[in-house]
Amino acid sequence: MRLAHRRHSVIRYDHRDTGRSVTRPPGHSDYTASDLVVDAAGVLDAYALAAANVVGVSMGGALAQLLALDHPDRVLSLVLISTSPALPGRQSLPPGSDRLKRFLATAQVDWSDADSIVDYLVDYWSVLSGEERAFAEAHIRELARRDVARSHDIAAAQNHAILPDKDRLRDPPPSITAPALVIHGTDDPLFPLEHGTALTNEIPGAKLLPLEGAGRGIDPADWETITHAILDHSSIVSGAYFRSS
Repeated sequence: MRLAHRRHSVIRYDHRDTGRSVTRPPGHSDYTASDLVVDAAGVLDAYALAAANVVGVSMGGALAQLLALDHPDRVLSLVLISTSPALPGRQSLPPGSDRLKRFLATAQVDWSDADSIVDYLVDYWSVLSGEERAFAEAHIRELARRDVARSHDIAAAQNHAILPDKDRLRDPPPSITAPALVIHGTDDPLFPLEHGTALTNEIPGAKLLPLEGAGRGIDPADWETITHAILDHSSIVSGAYFRSS
């Protein structure tokens, strides 16, 4: 919204198994990461856009990396938020926090009950927000309600536990050529800051913007900081947020 208010065209879309997109039964996905990358390129095609400044958060950040590798001509610039290298690197990166592991091992949810799902999502994001900042529960609860209400089957989002195609794991990883900005919370319990640092080091010329005390995702307290960072970064390659053919 903040980007749109600054007269930039912004496209957001639902990945498969989220929101109003095509949905498979939980545990029965029939696609790979490469298929989701093709979807992203297809969105640009549908809007007759030759290229775009691409922003990805979490899994979206991994897909944005793969888009920049598979279709470098479609990516003007890249902003990667709360994510990790999409392809295996040479260094070992730290795992998620013990608190997150305990939650994932013990949390219970009734996927047929909207209230149960909302409570689960709020509790999950409470853990993902880290321990250094106050948790914006009212904001997250409203987002959770909206996500549940607009999804064909919110449980199908669990199908996103997918891996890149095996060929990607065999081939030497290429380099991303798009100008890249990595934004990462210093208190991310899923991907500790070392993941953002590794990603910055792997992409030639990439810059790292650490968000002090931030956990995973985009905290309302960081909205303005992130908005300005995206605008400044994208302005180095394009006067507009998207460039059409």
